[in-house]
Amino acid sequence: MTATDTHRAIDAVWRIESARLIAGLARLVRDVGLAEELAQDALVAALEQWPESGVPRNPGAWLMTIAKRRAIDQIRRNENLRRKYALLANELEDEPEPELTATIGDDLLRLVFVSCHPVLSKEARVALTLKLLCGLSTPEIARAFLASESTVAQRIVRAKKTLSDAGVPFEVPEGAELAPRLSSVLEVVYLVFNEGYSATAGDDWMRPALVEDALRLGRILAGLAPKEPEVHGLIALLEIQASRARARIGTDGEPVLLLDQDRTRWDYLLIGRGLQALERAVALGGEGPYVLQASIAACHAQARRAKDTDWERIAALYDKLADAVPSPVVELNRAVALAMAYGPAVGLELADQLVDDPSLKNYHLLPSVRGDLLAKLGRFGQAQAEFERAASMTKNERERTLLTERAASCAQGVMDW
Repeated sequence: MTATDTHRAIDAVWRIESARLIAGLARLVRDVGLAEELAQDALVAALEQWPESGVPRNPGAWLMTIAKRRAIDQIRRNENLRRKYALLANELEDEPEPELTATIGDDLLRLVFVSCHPVLSKEARVALTLKLLCGLSTPEIARAFLASESTVAQRIVRAKKTLSDAGVPFEVPEGAELAPRLSSVLEVVYLVFNEGYSATAGDDWMRPALVEDALRLGRILAGLAPKEPEVHGLIALLEIQASRARARIGTDGEPVLLLDQDRTRWDYLLIGRGLQALERAVALGGEGPYVLQASIAACHAQARRAKDTDWERIAALYDKLADAVPSPVVELNRAVALAMAYGPAVGLELADQLVDDPSLKNYHLLPSVRGDLLAKLGRFGQAQAEFERAASMTKNERERTLLTERAASCAQGVMDW
Protein backbone atom coordinates (compact mmCIF):
# COMPACT_ATOMS: atom_id res chain seq x y z
CA MET A 1 0.00 0.00 0.00
CA THR A 2 1.45 3.39 -0.98
CA ALA A 3 1.62 6.33 1.39
CA THR A 4 -1.21 7.95 -0.55
CA ASP A 5 -3.33 4.82 -0.21
CA THR A 6 -2.62 4.73 3.52
CA HIS A 7 -3.65 8.34 4.00
CA ARG A 8 -6.85 7.68 2.09
CA ALA A 9 -7.49 4.68 4.34
CA ILE A 10 -6.86 6.81 7.44
CA ASP A 11 -9.26 9.44 6.16
CA ALA A 12 -11.91 6.78 5.58
CA VAL A 13 -11.34 5.24 9.01
CA TRP A 14 -11.61 8.65 10.63
CA ARG A 15 -14.90 9.34 8.89
CA ILE A 16 -16.32 6.07 10.14
CA GLU A 17 -14.82 5.85 13.63
CA SER A 18 -14.39 9.42 14.89
CA ALA A 19 -17.89 9.77 16.36
CA ARG A 20 -17.71 6.42 18.13
CA LEU A 21 -14.23 7.23 19.36
CA ILE A 22 -15.20 10.64 20.75
CA ALA A 23 -18.40 9.22 22.27
CA GLY A 24 -16.54 6.41 24.02
CA LEU A 25 -13.84 8.76 25.29
CA ALA A 26 -16.39 11.33 26.48
CA ARG A 27 -18.04 8.63 28.57
CA LEU A 28 -14.69 7.84 30.13
CA VAL A 29 -13.28 11.35 30.73
CA ARG A 30 -16.60 13.23 31.15
CA ASP A 31 -15.40 16.12 29.00
CA VAL A 32 -16.40 16.43 25.36
CA GLY A 33 -13.64 18.89 24.48
CA LEU A 34 -10.96 16.72 26.07
CA ALA A 35 -12.41 13.65 24.34
CA GLU A 36 -12.09 15.34 20.97
CA GLU A 37 -8.51 16.40 21.70
CA LEU A 38 -7.59 12.84 22.67
CA ALA A 39 -9.23 11.49 19.53
CA GLN A 40 -7.25 13.97 17.44
CA ASP A 41 -4.04 12.85 19.19
CA ALA A 42 -4.85 9.28 18.21
CA LEU A 43 -5.41 10.39 14.62
CA VAL A 44 -1.99 12.07 14.57
CA ALA A 45 -0.43 8.84 15.88
CA ALA A 46 -2.13 6.91 13.09
CA LEU A 47 -0.79 9.34 10.50
CA GLU A 48 2.70 8.82 11.93
CA GLN A 49 2.65 5.06 12.37
CA TRP A 50 0.32 3.47 9.84
CA PRO A 51 2.35 4.40 6.75
CA GLU A 52 5.14 2.23 8.25
CA SER A 53 3.21 -0.46 10.10
CA GLY A 54 0.16 -0.66 7.84
CA VAL A 55 -3.49 -0.17 8.77
CA PRO A 56 -4.32 -2.42 11.76
CA ARG A 57 -6.99 -5.08 11.49
CA ASN A 58 -9.27 -3.20 13.89
CA PRO A 59 -8.41 0.48 13.32
CA GLY A 60 -11.17 1.75 15.61
CA ALA A 61 -9.88 -0.27 18.55
CA TRP A 62 -6.32 0.84 17.77
CA LEU A 63 -7.34 4.50 17.87
CA MET A 64 -9.25 3.99 21.12
CA THR A 65 -6.28 2.29 22.76
CA ILE A 66 -3.93 5.12 21.78
CA ALA A 67 -6.43 7.75 22.94
CA LYS A 68 -6.86 6.03 26.30
CA ARG A 69 -3.10 5.93 26.82
CA ARG A 70 -2.89 9.63 26.04
CA ALA A 71 -5.69 10.26 28.51
CA ILE A 72 -3.85 8.44 31.25
CA ASP A 73 -0.60 10.27 30.44
CA GLN A 74 -2.35 13.62 30.53
CA ILE A 75 -4.09 12.87 33.79
CA ARG A 76 -0.82 11.84 35.38
CA ARG A 77 0.97 14.96 34.15
CA ASN A 78 -1.66 17.27 35.48
CA GLU A 79 -0.71 17.63 39.12
CA ASN A 80 -3.50 20.07 39.88
CA LEU A 81 -6.09 17.52 38.88
CA ARG A 82 -4.24 14.43 40.03
CA ARG A 83 -6.37 13.78 43.07
CA LYS A 84 -9.59 14.48 41.27
CA TYR A 85 -8.83 12.08 38.47
CA ALA A 86 -6.82 9.39 40.26
CA LEU A 87 -9.80 7.09 40.48
CA LEU A 88 -10.71 7.76 36.88
CA ALA A 89 -7.19 6.86 35.71
CA ASN A 90 -7.41 3.53 37.51
CA GLU A 91 -10.76 2.90 35.86
CA LEU A 92 -9.25 3.60 32.48
CA GLU A 93 -6.37 1.22 33.08
CA ASP A 94 -8.79 -1.49 34.15
CA GLU A 95 -11.09 -0.87 31.19
CA PRO A 96 -11.01 -3.89 28.82
CA GLU A 97 -9.55 -3.33 25.40
CA PRO A 98 -12.18 -1.67 23.26
CA GLU A 99 -14.33 -3.83 21.07
CA LEU A 100 -16.66 -1.01 20.07
CA THR A 101 -19.48 -3.27 21.18
CA ALA A 102 -23.22 -2.71 21.41
CA THR A 103 -22.78 -0.16 24.20
CA ILE A 104 -21.30 2.24 21.68
CA GLY A 105 -24.81 3.02 20.47
CA ASP A 106 -25.66 4.29 23.93
CA ASP A 107 -22.46 6.32 23.99
CA LEU A 108 -23.40 7.95 20.71
CA LEU A 109 -26.84 8.79 22.03
CA ARG A 110 -25.34 10.31 25.17
CA LEU A 111 -23.03 12.35 22.98
CA VAL A 112 -26.03 13.63 21.00
CA PHE A 113 -27.81 14.76 24.16
CA VAL A 114 -24.69 16.36 25.62
CA SER A 115 -24.03 18.19 22.35
CA CYS A 116 -27.65 19.40 22.40
CA HIS A 117 -27.68 20.56 26.02
CA PRO A 118 -29.76 23.70 26.77
CA VAL A 119 -26.71 25.57 28.05
CA LEU A 120 -25.71 25.87 24.38
CA SER A 121 -27.35 28.02 21.73
CA LYS A 122 -29.27 26.21 19.02
CA GLU A 123 -26.59 26.97 16.44
CA ALA A 124 -23.86 25.74 18.77
CA ARG A 125 -25.72 22.50 19.51
CA VAL A 126 -26.06 21.61 15.88
CA ALA A 127 -22.54 22.64 14.89
CA LEU A 128 -20.97 20.73 17.76
CA THR A 129 -22.93 17.57 17.03
CA LEU A 130 -22.04 17.62 13.36
CA LYS A 131 -18.41 18.14 14.31
CA LEU A 132 -18.29 15.40 16.93
CA LEU A 133 -20.76 12.86 15.60
CA CYS A 134 -20.28 13.20 11.88
CA GLY A 135 -16.64 14.17 11.70
CA LEU A 136 -17.52 17.07 9.42
CA SER A 137 -14.91 19.73 8.90
CA THR A 138 -15.58 23.32 9.89
CA PRO A 139 -15.95 24.42 6.22
CA GLU A 140 -18.50 21.65 5.62
CA ILE A 141 -20.55 22.70 8.65
CA ALA A 142 -20.32 26.34 7.59
CA ARG A 143 -21.66 25.36 4.19
CA ALA A 144 -24.51 23.39 5.72
CA PHE A 145 -25.54 26.39 7.83
CA LEU A 146 -24.92 29.08 5.25
CA ALA A 147 -22.51 30.69 7.74
CA SER A 148 -18.88 31.77 7.64
CA GLU A 149 -16.15 29.32 8.67
CA SER A 150 -14.87 31.64 11.40
CA THR A 151 -18.34 31.90 12.90
CA VAL A 152 -18.76 28.13 13.00
CA ALA A 153 -15.26 27.62 14.42
CA GLN A 154 -15.98 30.07 17.23
CA ARG A 155 -19.30 28.38 17.96
CA ILE A 156 -17.62 25.02 18.35
CA VAL A 157 -14.82 26.28 20.60
CA ARG A 158 -17.24 28.19 22.81
CA ALA A 159 -19.63 25.26 22.96
CA LYS A 160 -16.99 22.86 24.26
CA LYS A 161 -15.85 25.41 26.83
CA THR A 162 -19.43 26.03 27.94
CA LEU A 163 -20.08 22.32 28.42
CA SER A 164 -16.88 21.94 30.39
CA ASP A 165 -17.50 25.00 32.57
CA ALA A 166 -21.07 23.90 33.26
CA GLY A 167 -20.01 20.37 34.19
CA VAL A 168 -22.67 18.87 31.93
CA PRO A 169 -22.98 15.15 32.77
CA PHE A 170 -22.44 12.60 30.00
CA GLU A 171 -25.89 11.03 30.19
CA VAL A 172 -29.31 10.77 28.52
CA PRO A 173 -31.94 12.84 30.40
CA GLU A 174 -34.89 10.99 31.89
CA GLY A 175 -38.47 11.74 32.88
CA ALA A 176 -39.62 15.35 32.66
CA GLU A 177 -36.19 16.50 31.49
CA LEU A 178 -36.40 14.45 28.30
CA ALA A 179 -39.14 16.25 26.30
CA PRO A 180 -37.58 19.76 26.29
CA ARG A 181 -34.33 18.31 25.02
CA LEU A 182 -35.89 16.30 22.22
CA SER A 183 -36.58 19.05 19.69
CA SER A 184 -32.98 20.12 19.32
CA VAL A 185 -31.88 16.47 19.23
CA LEU A 186 -34.38 15.74 16.45
CA GLU A 187 -33.12 18.74 14.52
CA VAL A 188 -29.56 17.53 14.79
CA VAL A 189 -30.42 13.99 13.74
CA TYR A 190 -32.22 15.35 10.69
CA LEU A 191 -29.29 17.57 9.77
CA VAL A 192 -26.96 14.59 10.08
CA PHE A 193 -29.25 12.64 7.78
CA ASN A 194 -29.40 15.49 5.28
CA GLU A 195 -25.62 15.74 5.16
CA GLY A 196 -25.52 12.04 4.33
CA TYR A 197 -28.38 12.24 1.86
CA SER A 198 -27.00 15.22 -0.08
CA ALA A 199 -23.38 15.90 0.80
CA THR A 200 -22.57 19.58 0.95
CA ALA A 201 -19.04 19.04 -0.33
CA GLY A 202 -16.70 16.44 -1.74
CA ASP A 203 -16.70 14.02 -4.66
CA ASP A 204 -19.69 11.92 -3.64
CA TRP A 205 -23.36 12.78 -3.96
CA MET A 206 -24.22 10.87 -0.78
CA ARG A 207 -22.51 9.75 2.43
CA PRO A 208 -24.30 6.50 3.26
CA ALA A 209 -22.58 6.13 6.66
CA LEU A 210 -24.18 9.38 7.85
CA VAL A 211 -27.58 8.22 6.62
CA GLU A 212 -27.16 4.99 8.58
CA ASP A 213 -25.98 6.89 11.70
CA ALA A 214 -29.01 9.19 11.56
CA LEU A 215 -31.41 6.30 11.01
CA ARG A 216 -29.92 4.38 13.92
CA LEU A 217 -30.07 7.40 16.23
CA GLY A 218 -33.63 8.12 15.14
CA ARG A 219 -34.74 4.56 15.83
CA ILE A 220 -33.09 4.66 19.26
CA LEU A 221 -34.91 7.92 19.99
CA ALA A 222 -38.22 6.38 18.90
CA GLY A 223 -37.68 3.63 21.45
CA LEU A 224 -36.68 6.13 24.09
CA ALA A 225 -39.69 8.42 23.60
CA PRO A 226 -42.48 6.18 22.23
CA LYS A 227 -45.27 8.68 22.98
CA GLU A 228 -43.68 11.66 21.20
CA PRO A 229 -45.32 12.10 17.76
CA GLU A 230 -42.53 14.25 16.35
CA VAL A 231 -40.01 11.50 17.06
CA HIS A 232 -42.09 9.08 15.00
CA GLY A 233 -42.60 11.80 12.40
CA LEU A 234 -38.87 12.21 12.06
CA ILE A 235 -38.13 8.51 11.79
CA ALA A 236 -40.94 8.21 9.22
CA LEU A 237 -39.34 10.98 7.20
CA LEU A 238 -35.90 9.41 7.41
CA GLU A 239 -37.09 5.89 6.53
CA ILE A 240 -39.01 7.08 3.47
CA GLN A 241 -36.23 9.31 2.20
CA ALA A 242 -33.60 6.63 2.80
CA SER A 243 -35.69 4.23 0.73
CA ARG A 244 -34.62 6.17 -2.38
CA ALA A 245 -30.89 5.92 -1.72
CA ARG A 246 -30.11 3.29 -4.39
CA ALA A 247 -32.09 5.20 -7.02
CA ARG A 248 -30.45 8.55 -6.25
CA ILE A 249 -27.09 7.60 -7.77
CA GLY A 250 -26.50 6.54 -11.38
CA THR A 251 -24.08 3.89 -12.60
CA ASP A 252 -21.23 6.42 -12.73
CA GLY A 253 -22.04 8.01 -9.38
CA GLU A 254 -23.97 10.89 -10.88
CA PRO A 255 -27.00 12.33 -9.06
CA VAL A 256 -30.43 11.12 -10.19
CA LEU A 257 -33.13 13.54 -9.05
CA LEU A 258 -36.47 12.41 -7.67
CA LEU A 259 -38.60 12.70 -10.80
CA ASP A 260 -36.00 10.84 -12.89
CA GLN A 261 -35.50 7.92 -10.52
CA ASP A 262 -36.25 4.28 -11.35
CA ARG A 263 -38.85 3.69 -8.66
CA THR A 264 -38.42 -0.09 -8.85
CA ARG A 265 -35.07 0.53 -7.13
CA TRP A 266 -36.71 2.14 -4.13
CA ASP A 267 -36.60 0.07 -0.92
CA TYR A 268 -40.25 -0.69 -0.22
CA LEU A 269 -39.41 -2.29 3.12
CA LEU A 270 -38.13 1.08 4.32
CA ILE A 271 -41.16 2.79 2.80
CA GLY A 272 -43.42 0.42 4.73
CA ARG A 273 -41.54 1.15 7.95
CA GLY A 274 -41.83 4.86 7.26
CA LEU A 275 -45.55 4.74 6.57
CA GLN A 276 -46.12 2.76 9.77
CA ALA A 277 -44.14 5.33 11.77
CA LEU A 278 -46.17 8.10 10.16
CA GLU A 279 -49.43 6.36 11.09
CA ARG A 280 -48.22 6.12 14.66
CA ALA A 281 -47.25 9.80 14.72
CA VAL A 282 -50.67 10.82 13.42
CA ALA A 283 -52.42 8.49 15.89
CA LEU A 284 -50.55 10.27 18.67
CA GLY A 285 -51.95 13.57 17.44
CA GLY A 286 -48.87 14.68 15.57
CA GLU A 287 -49.14 17.64 13.23
CA GLY A 288 -45.74 19.21 13.74
CA PRO A 289 -42.99 19.95 11.21
CA TYR A 290 -41.57 16.43 10.99
CA VAL A 291 -45.00 14.86 10.64
CA LEU A 292 -45.80 17.31 7.84
CA GLN A 293 -42.52 16.62 6.06
CA ALA A 294 -43.07 12.89 6.47
CA SER A 295 -46.53 13.32 4.95
CA ILE A 296 -44.93 15.04 1.95
CA ALA A 297 -42.41 12.23 1.62
CA ALA A 298 -45.25 9.71 1.85
CA CYS A 299 -46.98 11.39 -1.12
CA HIS A 300 -43.90 10.76 -3.22
CA ALA A 301 -43.49 7.22 -1.89
CA GLN A 302 -47.06 6.27 -2.78
CA ALA A 303 -46.74 7.43 -6.39
CA ARG A 304 -45.56 4.46 -8.46
CA ARG A 305 -44.79 6.80 -11.36
CA ALA A 306 -43.56 10.38 -11.15
CA LYS A 307 -46.59 11.59 -13.10
CA ASP A 308 -48.89 10.05 -10.49
CA THR A 309 -47.58 12.36 -7.75
CA ASP A 310 -50.31 14.31 -5.94
CA TRP A 311 -48.63 17.72 -6.22
CA GLU A 312 -51.73 19.64 -5.09
CA ARG A 313 -51.69 17.77 -1.79
CA ILE A 314 -47.95 18.32 -1.49
CA ALA A 315 -48.40 22.06 -2.11
CA ALA A 316 -51.11 22.14 0.58
CA LEU A 317 -48.80 20.36 3.02
CA TYR A 318 -46.06 22.90 2.28
CA ASP A 319 -48.55 25.67 3.07
CA LYS A 320 -49.04 24.11 6.52
CA LEU A 321 -45.30 23.63 6.94
CA ALA A 322 -44.65 27.27 6.07
CA ASP A 323 -47.15 28.29 8.75
CA ALA A 324 -45.59 25.95 11.33
CA VAL A 325 -41.92 26.73 10.71
CA PRO A 326 -41.61 29.71 8.34
CA SER A 327 -38.22 29.93 6.68
CA PRO A 328 -36.76 30.89 3.28
CA VAL A 329 -35.79 27.26 2.59
CA VAL A 330 -39.33 26.06 3.23
CA GLU A 331 -40.59 28.81 0.91
CA LEU A 332 -38.19 27.66 -1.80
CA ASN A 333 -39.47 24.10 -1.51
CA ARG A 334 -43.03 25.43 -1.56
CA ALA A 335 -42.21 27.26 -4.78
CA VAL A 336 -41.22 23.95 -6.38
CA ALA A 337 -44.43 22.28 -5.19
CA LEU A 338 -46.58 25.16 -6.46
CA ALA A 339 -44.80 25.01 -9.81
CA MET A 340 -45.50 21.31 -10.15
CA ALA A 341 -49.12 21.70 -9.08
CA TYR A 342 -50.10 24.93 -10.85
CA GLY A 343 -47.37 25.71 -13.40
CA PRO A 344 -43.80 27.08 -13.41
CA ALA A 345 -44.90 30.73 -13.50
CA VAL A 346 -46.62 30.36 -10.12
CA GLY A 347 -43.54 28.79 -8.59
CA LEU A 348 -41.18 31.33 -10.13
CA GLU A 349 -43.18 34.20 -8.69
CA LEU A 350 -42.55 32.89 -5.19
CA ALA A 351 -38.91 31.96 -5.88
CA ASP A 352 -38.24 35.47 -7.18
CA GLN A 353 -39.36 36.91 -3.84
CA LEU A 354 -36.47 35.06 -2.17
CA VAL A 355 -33.68 36.47 -4.34
CA ASP A 356 -32.82 39.28 -1.93
CA ASP A 357 -33.08 37.20 1.23
CA PRO A 358 -29.65 37.48 2.90
CA SER A 359 -29.85 33.97 4.38
CA LEU A 360 -30.00 32.50 0.86
CA LYS A 361 -27.16 34.61 -0.50
CA ASN A 362 -24.85 31.57 -0.77
CA TYR A 363 -27.53 28.90 -1.12
CA HIS A 364 -27.00 27.27 -4.51
CA LEU A 365 -30.44 25.66 -4.63
CA LEU A 366 -32.12 29.04 -5.10
CA PRO A 367 -30.52 29.73 -8.53
CA SER A 368 -30.87 26.02 -9.32
CA VAL A 369 -34.63 26.11 -8.74
CA ARG A 370 -34.98 29.41 -10.59
CA GLY A 371 -32.99 27.98 -13.50
CA ASP A 372 -35.31 24.99 -13.70
CA LEU A 373 -38.45 27.13 -13.64
CA LEU A 374 -37.05 29.62 -16.16
CA ALA A 375 -36.16 26.77 -18.53
CA LYS A 376 -39.68 25.36 -18.26
CA LEU A 377 -40.96 28.78 -19.29
CA GLY A 378 -38.63 28.77 -22.31
CA ARG A 379 -36.41 31.58 -20.92
CA PHE A 380 -33.25 29.62 -21.65
CA GLY A 381 -30.76 32.50 -21.53
CA GLN A 382 -31.78 33.43 -18.00
CA ALA A 383 -31.96 29.76 -17.02
CA GLN A 384 -28.41 29.17 -18.27
CA ALA A 385 -27.09 32.05 -16.15
CA GLU A 386 -28.87 30.69 -13.06
CA PHE A 387 -27.52 27.16 -13.53
CA GLU A 388 -24.00 28.53 -14.03
CA ARG A 389 -24.34 30.58 -10.86
CA ALA A 390 -25.61 27.57 -8.93
CA ALA A 391 -22.70 25.45 -10.25
CA SER A 392 -20.21 28.05 -9.07
CA MET A 393 -21.72 28.01 -5.57
CA THR A 394 -21.99 24.28 -4.82
CA LYS A 395 -19.05 22.49 -3.23
CA ASN A 396 -20.21 19.06 -4.33
CA GLU A 397 -18.45 17.93 -7.51
CA ARG A 398 -21.27 15.63 -8.64
CA GLU A 399 -23.83 18.36 -8.24
CA ARG A 400 -21.60 20.87 -10.02
CA THR A 401 -21.38 18.54 -13.02
CA LEU A 402 -25.17 18.15 -13.11
CA LEU A 403 -25.75 21.91 -12.97
CA THR A 404 -23.09 22.59 -15.61
CA GLU A 405 -24.74 20.08 -17.94
CA ARG A 406 -28.08 21.80 -17.48
CA ALA A 407 -26.52 25.17 -18.24
CA ALA A 408 -25.08 23.67 -21.44
CA SER A 409 -28.51 22.34 -22.44
CA CYS A 410 -30.01 25.79 -21.94
CA ALA A 411 -27.26 27.31 -24.08
CA GLN A 412 -28.51 25.05 -26.88
CA GLY A 413 -32.10 26.09 -26.26
CA VAL A 414 -33.22 22.65 -25.13
CA MET A 415 -34.41 21.14 -21.89
CA ASP A 416 -33.41 17.48 -21.75
CA TRP A 417 -34.17 16.66 -18.15
